[in-house]
Amino acid sequence: MGRHLNRRGFIKAASAGAAAFAINGYAGFSQSSRKWDKPNLLFLWTDEQRADTMAAYGNSRIHTPNLNKLSRESIIFDRAYVTQPVCTPNRSAVMTGLWPHTTGCIKNNIPLPDDVPCLPELLNDPDYHTAYMGKWHLGDEIFSQHGFQEWVAIEDGYSSYYSQGRDRNERSDYHHFLVERGYQPDRGGKFSRSFAARRPIEHCKPKFLELKACDFQRRHRNEPFMLYVNFLEPHMPFFGPLDNEHDPKDVQLPENFSDPLEENEPLRYRLIREYCRAKYGVKEGDIRQLIARYWGLVAQVDRSVGAILRTLDDLGLADNTIVVYTSDHGDMMGAHHMVEKSVMYEEAVRIPWLMRIPQLNGRRRNITHPVSHIDMVPTLLGLLGVRNERNFPGQSLVPRIQGNSNVQRDVFIEWNPNSGALKVKKGGTKLASKTEQKRIENEHTRTIISPDGWKLCLSDADKSQLFNLRNDPGETTNLFNSGQYKDIILKLAKKIHRWQEQVNDAVDL
Repeated sequence: MGRHLNRRGFIKAASAGAAAFAINGYAGFSQSSRKWDKPNLLFLWTDEQRADTMAAYGNSRIHTPNLNKLSRESIIFDRAYVTQPVCTPNRSAVMTGLWPHTTGCIKNNIPLPDDVPCLPELLNDPDYHTAYMGKWHLGDEIFSQHGFQEWVAIEDGYSSYYSQGRDRNERSDYHHFLVERGYQPDRGGKFSRSFAARRPIEHCKPKFLELKACDFQRRHRNEPFMLYVNFLEPHMPFFGPLDNEHDPKDVQLPENFSDPLEENEPLRYRLIREYCRAKYGVKEGDIRQLIARYWGLVAQVDRSVGAILRTLDDLGLADNTIVVYTSDHGDMMGAHHMVEKSVMYEEAVRIPWLMRIPQLNGRRRNITHPVSHIDMVPTLLGLLGVRNERNFPGQSLVPRIQGNSNVQRDVFIEWNPNSGALKVKKGGTKLASKTEQKRIENEHTRTIISPDGWKLCLSDADKSQLFNLRNDPGETTNLFNSGQYKDIILKLAKKIHRWQEQVNDAVDL
């Protein structure tokens, strides 16, 4: 525990340093006739969207014309990774620039502490009008917080986690939107996600957020703004009004769909695979239909993203607005015959990450080396004019975006105990005893991905993994215990331990 730094002390130092920075308009943005010349930020993100769900990442079969257009005008991070492949932990990193183990948000439904600043608080510029719309999943879901002046909520399923003093009978903006249109709650005075997903497209959550986001842009067209819009889709329940948008026959199953997951793979992963086969089906046709519906949810988001971006254009704001598009984590969606997230395989930890930056004049460029969501906040602060990010564990990617740096860094990903990701099929399993299940439920994993394609996942309570992503992109052969790569394992393990020391991660691996 000697490496552990007091969380409050670390955060206080980081936020104090950031608050002291001078905020200046970022050099290179075109001047405009608007009252303000500071760049806007439009941050669009989804939930559970894997990287290969648009043409920019190799999937031309999915219907995403608006995301395809955005990608043609954007920086594309080809190999972008999360900090932890589950909602709350990675959301905390995206919003604060700090690792999940630093904020304490190491599993779902842990609230982000009040003393941990998000980007609006770090920017600390009174000229900006700020808003958060959509899924939050960082505590007190429907209540405005962390420097956001406007708050539009869509989720009512987290009321049991509200902090003391919050009214658990209050409902989200989306709840009231449905009530105003004559709908009656279907589950304990609330609308379930399944109910919402079965509504006509004009009454579903993406359209609701689209309307709110477009209205916000119109109301704040003459002042700098920071607008976050977080869609729930394509998160489960994996169905919606565009279920028939894609023909399952056009779906190609992942090349590693039939990978059996041998006994040298983590036991937790093998339990998840068994659970997913029981829940989602074992036949290829079942998974093709599932993927087709998943694509339909992405297409649904694409339509609303298109409307939001068109409003930006119509208002003449596009040339002074940084646009970010990403997701909080990926989804296995048939890879290794698994579904959902919470594993270290590429499909779960890689996400789309696009950045349309006005001073680049709509030029597309691909950045091929690995980057991490831990770099999101320092990068945005750099683009918004903050000159120093040294207090953050991540680094600004602005030099790379500008083409002024070719330095390639290792990417690190963490997994923390009891994250609700131990899935056991109904009726029990023969793969693990109750004692073994408890052991692996409380495991830590720390992963490193090197620029040259090596990936090492060290676990303190389950099987470790080593993959050569250049030769085995589907991660079908775990090389950790082959006896042939001891030097590589030692080299990468030392890098993990050095990283742990730098970020005050006390886990003993």
